[in-house]
Order: sequence, then C-alpha cells, then structure tokens
Amino acid sequence: MIQARGLGKRYGDVPAVDNLSFDVRPGVVTGFLGPNGAGKSTTMRLMLGLDHGSGRTLFDGQTYAELADPLRSVGVMLDARAVHPKRTAIGHLRMIAAGAGIHEDRVDAVLGMVGLADVAGKRAGGFSLGMQQRLGLAAALLGDPATLILDEPANGLDPEGVRWLRELLKGLARQGRTVFVSSHLLNEMAHLADSLIVIGAGRLLAAESVAEFVGRNSAARIVARTDRPEALAEMLSRNGFQVRVEADGAVVIEGDDRQRVAVLAMQAGLLVTELTRASTSLEDAFFHATADAAQYRGHAAA
Repeated sequence: MIQARGLGKRYGDVPAVDNLSFDVRPGVVTGFLGPNGAGKSTTMRLMLGLDHGSGRTLFDGQTYAELADPLRSVGVMLDARAVHPKRTAIGHLRMIAAGAGIHEDRVDAVLGMVGLADVAGKRAGGFSLGMQQRLGLAAALLGDPATLILDEPANGLDPEGVRWLRELLKGLARQGRTVFVSSHLLNEMAHLADSLIVIGAGRLLAAESVAEFVGRNSAARIVARTDRPEALAEMLSRNGFQVRVEADGAVVIEGDDRQRVAVLAMQAGLLVTELTRASTSLEDAFFHATADAAQYRGHAAA
C-alpha cells in the first residue's frame, strides 16, 4: 500500500504541490489525473524522494530511501527516455539488473513480456517513442515489484499497444500488486482504472472509485427520441423542462424525471421510442471536476 502524507513543493511563491495526502490500495489500478500543470509529475518525484519538498510517502510502511531492495519493492517509470541512446535494450536492462543483484534470466523474461525480444540487441537511440515506453516499462518490471509507479506509460503506443498495456496492468493488479499510473488519455483511463486520485493546482480534488467520481461530477440528463423532436422539445419547455435538440434528433432533457416526461409525451400524442438516462463519460466528469483548476485554456477559432 502507498500512503502519501502532506506532500508539498513550491517554486518561489507558487505551490506546485500543496499539502497533498492520499492512499493507493493494492489489487486495483489507480489512475492519477489532473490538468496540465496540476503537479502530477512533481507529486510522483516527491513520493520517491527525487524532489526536495515537504511530507513523505510510505511503501508498506517505509519510505523509498528506506527500502532495502527498492527495485524488488517499487518499479518506477517516470521518463522512458532516460537511457543512453547508444546502449542496446538488453545492455540497458542488464546494467540495471547487475546493480540490483537481479539474475540475467529476468532480463530476457521482461523483454519478452513487453514485446522487445526481437530488438533486444538494437540501440535505444533508434527506438520509436512507443518502443522506448516498452523499454522503460521493462526496467520498472525488472525486479518483479509489488508496487508500480508509472508516469504516462501509454505515450507513443499505437492502439494495439495501448490495449496490451491495459491488459498487462490490470493483470498485475489482479495479482495483488499496487499499480499507480498517470495518463492524459481519459478515455483509456476509463477502461483501465478502478479508482482515481485527481488533483488540480497541486491540491487533492478526488480520491474514489471511477464510478463514484463520474457519478459525483455528472448532471442528471435524459435522452429521448421521437419522430417529432421539435414538438417534444417545445412541449417539455412549456412544462418547465430545460431541453435542447441535438443534430441527430435526440432530445436532451435536464433532470431525471423520466416518468413525467413519458406521461406528458403520451398526453401530447407523441410517440417516444427511447427514454433513457444519459451516461456521462470520465472525460466529461474530469472537465467538470477540474474546471476551476485548469492552468492552460485555449479558445475555439472564431
């Protein structure tokens, strides 16, 4: 289990991470989300003692510096490009293994696990970003650790690679490991994560399951379909509903009183072929939760 308590880091008068505390449980994939500039990477570095700041993080009761055999306890990938470009993939991993007292057989095993066995003898400088990500993940898995901390591991992966990574991480979590992974790919995180830590402007915004987060940051809405959408929208507006008609003819109604909508439609002689509660995506919930904490905002072209 990971226990982060009172993490803090300032750059001058600006807090990058502000008294941040959370727990990461084993047996599930925990996603780490936040807008650009929220402090995600700084938080991960503070957790590992790589940045000077306040607070501390315990991995099963010990800080990272206190771990007797850190590579076997916590696997880390913060920057997949942190490898000498002239070193081969197998040479890079053998160097790490030798320093940690890990047998060379494990190097071959993780190269196969991440799909790099066929290019093990090639220099990392010629790798694509996706291949570098796989090599970074291999290094994190080298010690067969109980805990994984991964910063944006899906960057550069093609759709097949993203799906492979998802299944790998979920499988590791099912083994009882603690998996803590940041990503800006919100749709993928919806498929990958079981729980979330969400931060904004360096502060904790949420620490809960994906379902709880989406439910808490969702506005109740109904989607109705009929052969006369404009008539349905006009009638519901007259009866106090906030309504809009989408380009595909769907009538979106604020609220969740489906019974009243159905009764009013029947009284008006309108045939309703669909009347369902609209689902909210993790992306929509995330933007709702972090609207006040986003540091960089763009505007649509006029």
